[in-house]
Formats: sequence, structure tokens, C-alpha cells
Amino acid sequence: MPSCLAALLAGAAQAAEPPPVPRCAATARFDLSAGSPEGVLEVCTSADEPTAFVFDSRVAGGAVQFQPVGRLAHWALGEDGLSLYVIPRGDYLPGERVKVTVRFADGAAPASASFWLVGHAAKGTRRVYVFRQPRPPDVCEKERDEAQAEARQCQEDKARLLAERQEPGGLMGLAWLEGAGVVASTSIRQSVTKPPANALRLVEARSYSYTPTGETHPASVAVRLGLSNPGAEPWTLAGAALVDSAGEQVELAHWPLAPIPANGAGAVVVGIEGERAQLGCPCTLKLWEATGPRTVTLEYVTFPEGKAKGP
Repeated sequence: MPSCLAALLAGAAQAAEPPPVPRCAATARFDLSAGSPEGVLEVCTSADEPTAFVFDSRVAGGAVQFQPVGRLAHWALGEDGLSLYVIPRGDYLPGERVKVTVRFADGAAPASASFWLVGHAAKGTRRVYVFRQPRPPDVCEKERDEAQAEARQCQEDKARLLAERQEPGGLMGLAWLEGAGVVASTSIRQSVTKPPANALRLVEARSYSYTPTGETHPASVAVRLGLSNPGAEPWTLAGAALVDSAGEQVELAHWPLAPIPANGAGAVVVGIEGERAQLGCPCTLKLWEATGPRTVTLEYVTFPEGKAKGP
């Protein structure tokens, strides 16, 4: 019984501990972007001492909120909207927290920023610089639309592969898509590099890996490419190879969905199964046509790591 009581008391003491006070400095800098991790930033403040926030983007008038209210002796937004001054009350306690949220006036992302004013007994931060990398709303909407289109394309690819594959099996057939195991996929359109001499233009790129149940290494990998042909003659995939980071080259099975017409677009799928699928990537992918010298090279090709399900 005494040991149980001690454990309960220890747990209660831990639960009652206040959040840690952040490290304090005379000045602080925060860089905000649309892709920054979500969270409330912490700023040290002291009773009756002013802290000035200096923004590089204008804060909208009437768009400053405090929670809880009533714990500041004074606050003011600069006339130009680029500065905010806060002064905690004289009885502001060490470790006490007030959340301040500002909303920017331009409508771009990130649209707002939040800070914890954390009470400090000895010193507070006198000046806080907030730098923002705004992204216009139309850019965010475009990225959202592209992500939705990519998800639809993935579903269409799955349906097309199932319909066009005459014999199930392998990464590019029924076992790849519906068999026991884990299929992982990722878009590599933005991460690969494309030499200027490529005969075709890259429209989309997605890599896949298939890891059977109970295994830790992929049994198959594949790449699906959407390509456009600016040339005056159709382009038909004749062969493909991957060169891994150690310089080892392996031939890939290839599956052209159709010849890519002149001044048109199409798609190809390439892949490999077995031990040779366990490549040391990033890799270089090479494609060549059936009856000519026109080639396509993509550098820094990677494959997702699929985590196999348990038995």
C-alpha cells in the first residue's frame, strides 16, 4: 500500500508541474511559412515590462486576440500594422501564459501567427522579429487541386492496370495492387532532376514499392511516368534501366501503355522484382526508344519504404 500511495503522489506531482519556461533572450526571431510546423511560439515576458513584436507583413486592424483576456496592463498595434506592443500586468506570475494571435491583412498563407507570452521572474524578451514567407491564396488553391488530381490519377492508374493486365502477378499486376502485403507509393515529380537533353518532357512521376507480409525489404519496385513528346515522330519505349548510387546498373521490365504520339502525351511503367529490387537509391533511371536515339534520363529517383504488416 505505501508503494502504491507513493506512486500516486508522484504521478499527481508530475501532473501539477507547470509547463517549462522557454529560454529567454533580449531579442528573438521567428520565420513563418505556409509549410512551417503547426504550434504556438513562446516568448518570455516580465511584469510591467514591454515586449515589442516587429512584423514584415501588416497585421489587420482589429485582428489581435488574447486568451485569457485581462492579464495585460496595456497593448497597442502600431498605426502601420507592422508592430505590436504588449505590457503584462504588475502581478503577472512566472510561468503564467497568455496566448496572443494576430491575423495578417494580405490574405496570403500563413494567414495568422500565435505566440505564448510566458511569464519570467528576472527578464523578458524586449523585441521579437517575425519574418513571414507569404504564399498567395491562388498558389495554395493550385497545390490543393494538384494533390486532389494526383489522388484521382492514382486511382485511375490502379483501375487501368487491373483492366489491361492479362495475367495477374508481379508488381504491375493483380498481386501488386491487391495481393497480400503493403504497396507504398509517392510522387517524385518535384524531386527528380531532368537533363535538358531529354527527348521527352516529364509531366508526372510516381514511384511504387511492394513489400510482402512479414518481410522488411521490398520484393518489387516500379515507376510510372507521364511524358509528353514534342517531336515530330511517335516515341515507343524499348528498354529501361536503373543505375544505383554504387554505379550498378540493372535492366527493368517495361510496359508502354501505348506509343507516345508526336506532339502528344502518354505514359509508361517500368519495374523490377526479386533481389535486384533492393537497390541503393537515389538512382538514375534511363529510358530509350525502339527505333531511334531519343532517350530520357531522370536523376535522383527514389522509392518509398513500405512497412510490412505483421503475420
